[in-house]
Amino acid sequence: MSSRKLIAPSLLGLVFIAVWNLTSMADDQTGSETLAGDRLVREYFEIQTEQLSKQVLPPDTTLQQWKDGRPELQRQLRDMLGLDPMPPRTSLQAEVVGSMLHGDYRVERLHFQPSPGLYVAANFYLPAKVETRLPTILYGCGHAKQAAGKLSYGNKTAYHHHGVWFARNGYACLIIDTIQWGEFLGDHHGTYRLKQWWWNNRGYTPAGVEAWTCVRALDYLETRPEVDSDRFGVTGRSGGGAYSWWVTGIDDRVKVAVPVAGITTLRNHVVDGCVEGHCDCMYMINTYRWDYSMVAAMAAPRPLLIANSDKDTIFPLDGVLAIHQQVRDVYRLYGQDDKLGLQITEGPHRDTQELRVHAFRWFNRWLKDDDSLIQFPAEKTLTPEELKVFDELPADQTVTTIQESFVPKVDAGELPSTDEALLKRTEQWVNDLNTKTFAGWPDASQPIPLNTAHSETLRNDSVQCQVYDFDSQRPYRLPFYVLRPRDAVEKPKSVHLVVLHAEDWTAIENDLKTLASTAPPVDSKANSQAGHTGSTPTLSELVESNPDAAVLLFAPRGVGSTRWTGDDRSADHLLRRFMLLGQTADGMRIWDIRRCLGAMGDVPELSGLPVTATGRSTAAAWLLYASLQSPILAKPNVAKLSLVDLPTTNRDAISLLNVSRVIEIPQAVLAATTKVQSVELVSSRSGDSDWQAIADASNRFATSVNIKRSTD
Repeated sequence: MSSRKLIAPSLLGLVFIAVWNLTSMADDQTGSETLAGDRLVREYFEIQTEQLSKQVLPPDTTLQQWKDGRPELQRQLRDMLGLDPMPPRTSLQAEVVGSMLHGDYRVERLHFQPSPGLYVAANFYLPAKVETRLPTILYGCGHAKQAAGKLSYGNKTAYHHHGVWFARNGYACLIIDTIQWGEFLGDHHGTYRLKQWWWNNRGYTPAGVEAWTCVRALDYLETRPEVDSDRFGVTGRSGGGAYSWWVTGIDDRVKVAVPVAGITTLRNHVVDGCVEGHCDCMYMINTYRWDYSMVAAMAAPRPLLIANSDKDTIFPLDGVLAIHQQVRDVYRLYGQDDKLGLQITEGPHRDTQELRVHAFRWFNRWLKDDDSLIQFPAEKTLTPEELKVFDELPADQTVTTIQESFVPKVDAGELPSTDEALLKRTEQWVNDLNTKTFAGWPDASQPIPLNTAHSETLRNDSVQCQVYDFDSQRPYRLPFYVLRPRDAVEKPKSVHLVVLHAEDWTAIENDLKTLASTAPPVDSKANSQAGHTGSTPTLSELVESNPDAAVLLFAPRGVGSTRWTGDDRSADHLLRRFMLLGQTADGMRIWDIRRCLGAMGDVPELSGLPVTATGRSTAAAWLLYASLQSPILAKPNVAKLSLVDLPTTNRDAISLLNVSRVIEIPQAVLAATTKVQSVELVSSRSGDSDWQAIADASNRFATSVNIKRSTD
């Protein structure tokens, strides 16, 4: 068993000192390289979307095959909403706080708790006289802010005219607040504008909370004597349309559904840019890489009316028609085409009377067997003040913090105690990562040729740089740079792989451009006049200090020559597009690192050499997770995995789907010790207490974790 010790400064530490302190920075790329990066990512989204935009029903699918597969599809949808397993069905703690009679209908103000502290304010509409159990509508609300200053009345008040109409026409109707614009002001905007990318790591989406709220709302309605629980319908517009899809898909108690302006295709969202108009409640964490027609197909064979307007810019007409066409195939498989309807009205993304009339008639037809004409419209007759539920918000509410607890995460302190247990647990971790986190990687059963090729040789008076490129994944062909002393003729004895993130690339870019310059060779030591000190080595000095090694620099997609441009908002929505494809940008960069390691093996002078791999901060996290997956990094090839300023939690690290449901970073560090010969954690912080516990724990195993301070 190797011992934990502080290690003297290594070449890898010097690499980052040099990279970080280069002062002759290149100007921002505004020409061909950045245009190429933008073009590549657009092309990538097009290719990936096309791969996922396939028919719901494969050719020759039988009805029995569909029925047999449907429970697993429902489980997948629950999983992507953070509801597998379902949360405990705790006491709803329902309370009616007031009731008002308005002529031929009455409305109750009430609240319930789908989970402890997750308060939902609601209004329950009923006929003035109820003599028999009634067909009942659950209405989900869109993003309608109803507030006076800091006082929120809840978006349920904006849609009260729907509840009034249903009650006046012989229905019960429960209209529920959402967590975003209810009486409590929670968040739907984690990745939309708040940069809470850890929501992806937790497998958290507010869509799951809204779906769970709907499920528990049905539970509540089943307790009411006025309700016929065999005749549940669900509807809502915009956000409420999306929640209608979620609850219909996962809960078969819904007998009739009319989601209004709540769905379109993956192509519309990713390629056409509709994602930029939607907050996170519109999206499941797309682990299983569904197009949205699969969500809609979960309604079959129950009566379903897909409703939309023809000028809705965030749910475009072409996408709605495509959804309908694919879902129609499933209804035809059941032989129940008559239960699928499509309603397109003229107008924008708005709650119009035309949309309401068709929805009302659809419910009358399928819940009351009534095809008569609508006699009067739905009109607003109540004020928000009349419908508000809480005089004072409960202090024990969890609505505004539900993202912290809704999806369970692994216990980072749960560590194996023996080598055998660690090997077994690592195998399970890797399998779960492949299923939950990296399912968006290319199919391993269809290997992609690397086509590694040497593209050019660059030199200055002290360094030679061999540039290679390889195919990582269409359309990305990525370069890596192999640095050696200018006059080196002997084959290197080892490889030092340095994975660069965006700031590292910015620092090193000028040296690479200097090497590529057509001007007379310039020694990068000249940069000392711009700020290098005598103790800070240049890249030339780095290479000269270890002439027996090859230093390999690699920047994955979105970094370096393939970086994409745009402002902060554009960058956020670009990252969100990856999630809609069942990926993250960071997850695909880990794929690129794996592919780079494979391409390195195609270079004769590097093949079979021991590898020391290092990355800093974000790149350290990429490299850590790559080390769990890459056979090239496996023993005995790797001498060391050196991780500089590695974040201690997934939350503070990179964005990977569901990763915190599978493994935490300290556990991943221990798992890495089963894959490589040595794991070194380098920190620029004043001490190593963040990692001391994991280093101590690693002493139980064959390969321990070494800690080093970058100032040592």
